[in-house]
Amino acid sequence: MTPERFAYLADAYGADLQRWPVAERGAALGLLERGDVTSLQVLQQARQLDSLLDSYQLAPPDPALVRRIAASAVMTKPVSFWSRYADWLSSVGFVGVGLAGIATGILVVSLSLPLSTASEALPSVFDQGDADIVFTVNAEESEQ
Repeated sequence: MTPERFAYLADAYGADLQRWPVAERGAALGLLERGDVTSLQVLQQARQLDSLLDSYQLAPPDPALVRRIAASAVMTKPVSFWSRYADWLSSVGFVGVGLAGIATGILVVSLSLPLSTASEALPSVFDQGDADIVFTVNAEESEQ
């Protein structure tokens, strides 16, 4: 292990060699036992940094903040599919009812209009009262 590699591992894992990767521990101990000055200085700096980080104390949270977080964590009933899209589906329902009303109105108007009695109108299959018109139309077709 080189002193540069030792410094990199000390920066990454700290001064406690038990936190270092197992494959690197033996070589690091060998470097320290040989008394490498650079590695000893790096290890001392890592110990100082570790002690600073370990001494940091987090301030206790504000009780009002704790209450707000607890109040916001209250479980609410999940919203169902139908209640989530109720407004959208009701609008679609009104459009469907409107289209059905238009179709019904067209059907009622078309059924309530009188049939034309003009001679140029083609006879209906259901119109049996105008038999002479049927025969005259057929006669005109056969003459041509």
